[in-house]
Amino acid sequence: MYPPSDVIKVGVKFENMDFSCFPNLVFLSLSGQEVLGSMDDLGSILSSIGYLSTLVHLDLSNNYLFVQTPKNGDLFSIWNYDGKLAYEDIIAATNDFDIRYCIGTGGYGSVYRAQLPSGKVVALKKLHRLEAEEPAFDRSLKNEIKILTEIRHRNIVKLLGYCLHKRCMFLIYQYMERGSLFCVLSDDGEAVELDWTKRVNIIKSTAYALSYLHYECTPIIVHRDISSNNILLDSDSEAFVSDFGTARILDPDSSNITRLVGTCGYVAPELAYTMVVTEKCDVFSFGVLALETLMGKHPGELLSMVSKPSSLQNIMLSDMLDPRLSPPTSQMVAQNIVHVATIALACVHTDPKFRPTMKQVAREFLSCQRSLRNPLRTISLLQLVNSEMHMEGA
Repeated sequence: MYPPSDVIKVGVKFENMDFSCFPNLVFLSLSGQEVLGSMDDLGSILSSIGYLSTLVHLDLSNNYLFVQTPKNGDLFSIWNYDGKLAYEDIIAATNDFDIRYCIGTGGYGSVYRAQLPSGKVVALKKLHRLEAEEPAFDRSLKNEIKILTEIRHRNIVKLLGYCLHKRCMFLIYQYMERGSLFCVLSDDGEAVELDWTKRVNIIKSTAYALSYLHYECTPIIVHRDISSNNILLDSDSEAFVSDFGTARILDPDSSNITRLVGTCGYVAPELAYTMVVTEKCDVFSFGVLALETLMGKHPGELLSMVSKPSSLQNIMLSDMLDPRLSPPTSQMVAQNIVHVATIALACVHTDPKFRPTMKQVAREFLSCQRSLRNPLRTISLLQLVNSEMHMEGA
């Protein structure tokens, strides 16, 4: 029998569990959390994780301990000594992490498509064994778990479960059929299917998610790595913000000085010399993402030109739009594109003081838009930079 300090944490969907095979179940309700565990070691396990409190309800039967995260009804952690039950389901679903089920690989690990016994398809992010032994990667994984179990938004990817053990470390997410926005924009066929309306909605959904992190979470959460690789799309091209491994919970009583993290080309310029993370860092990254979504590629040199508005005078917005899509014929669609482009250019201002907040951006997207006075083809980027956004204060 392992001591409590060696208990393995594994997460699964509670509603899919068949408890008929679990004898001697102990069911507890502890300060808003539901717990199942064995009578033999329940006291020592609860003590080790800080859950020794009044038992509201007790009903005998099981050898496993489940903890429900209060703010996320879909996530449950199983504490069960060896993690065998959930681990074997994952092994079977991926045929022992066979490459045939691998849908992506990065420096930290690989992502697999797995169909569970219930029929539900999930995405499994498994850390490479060598990386799992590195403290930095271990902290990143635990940071993602901590944040995703505390937040819930329709445009933030849902964490369905996790396993933390020296033999194997993985996270289980809802599966996104279309993959990342970067992959979609990189494929001509898929990019054409992502029409102007879908692209505008992707940008808006991302803005709403970031506004939630910055203004509805206490304390504030800064993502720090908003990029097209970390925006996932479902079968309806609905956008979901993912990868919270480098996210930072801001401490109002701290300087919030940090190491430089993020994806090259999306990192706010002030981070290079201040190393102080603020919400405005996410705002800059969002602006880059919004421009990339409209252009079909990373804005690159355009970012440096924004700091010199005079260089934008002869650049027409219509010339910057993704050429793989036909120019918008609808007045409403054209109006939306101009609106998004105006906000995006404001977000990539080199001085963070002049960037809008994500709350202002979200409000602007929800507000009534003004009709276009001129045809889209006649609007220059300089006009957009100089235009007033009339946003309410955050």
